[in-house]
Amino acid sequence: MRIENERRSVTALSTAAVALVLGISEAWAGVGQPSPWETGMQEMVTELAHGVSNFHTYLVWLITGICLFVLALLLVVVARFNEKKNPVPSKTTHHTLLEVAWTIIPVLILVAIAIPSFRLLRQQLVPPQADLVVKVTGYSWYWGYEYPADQNGGFKFDSNMITEAKDRKPDQPRLLGVDNAMVVPVGKTVLVQVTSADVIHSFAVPSFAVKIDAIPGRLNEYWFKADREGVYYGQCSELCGNGHPYMPIEIRVVSEQQYAAWLTEAKKRYASTEGSAPLKLATAQ
Repeated sequence: MRIENERRSVTALSTAAVALVLGISEAWAGVGQPSPWETGMQEMVTELAHGVSNFHTYLVWLITGICLFVLALLLVVVARFNEKKNPVPSKTTHHTLLEVAWTIIPVLILVAIAIPSFRLLRQQLVPPQADLVVKVTGYSWYWGYEYPADQNGGFKFDSNMITEAKDRKPDQPRLLGVDNAMVVPVGKTVLVQVTSADVIHSFAVPSFAVKIDAIPGRLNEYWFKADREGVYYGQCSELCGNGHPYMPIEIRVVSEQQYAAWLTEAKKRYASTEGSAPLKLATAQ
């Protein structure tokens, strides 16, 4: 039994290593939340996230090629220019072709990285026309969501981590489930405006490739367009205080019909929420 367990462990480690080297680790990652033996990014569900994942895979292959090329050069130098084969070392100090090559090749590599990088960065920073705007405010230590009135909303609510196991829904993981989730319709462009009421936080959802700082007095924005329904989790990724590990993000992507029904219910449920959000400390357990 012990030998069999060791064999399974070796197999699992080998599989993870191969996936990491080949840049296909996303296939071994969960959807919307962390999963056991995850070796890379979570499965992506937005256009921007797919671009980030593809760029990551491209860089993995590029870096692998560079490393193999340098390794080959080192082996050639060791084999051909060692002391045994060259008892009298060469005193050559300049080689025009080599100097041009080791100047031009790195520049070309940087250009090959810069072009897709700038294209992806522009896509992130220049959002298309939004179908829905949601304002996200970071507090110590929980999140607040506001749906503007001109977006058929006109309400806001706080989102705290669920600390008791009995209060979590079956699909809510520990330390990630919240009492009030952010809800958006599938296939719609969502513009997220992020700010903070106290200290610097960071709004991060891996499956959306969203990671943007929440800074007091400043309004940052990011957009996403989820291509499938589901529940997607994230966390504050800025060290914001002793409650930092306990301010998760839960986004539920639903159909348009379900979203319309949620809007109707949310208007009644959060109708009494007015003014600025009160200072409330989430219980850290």
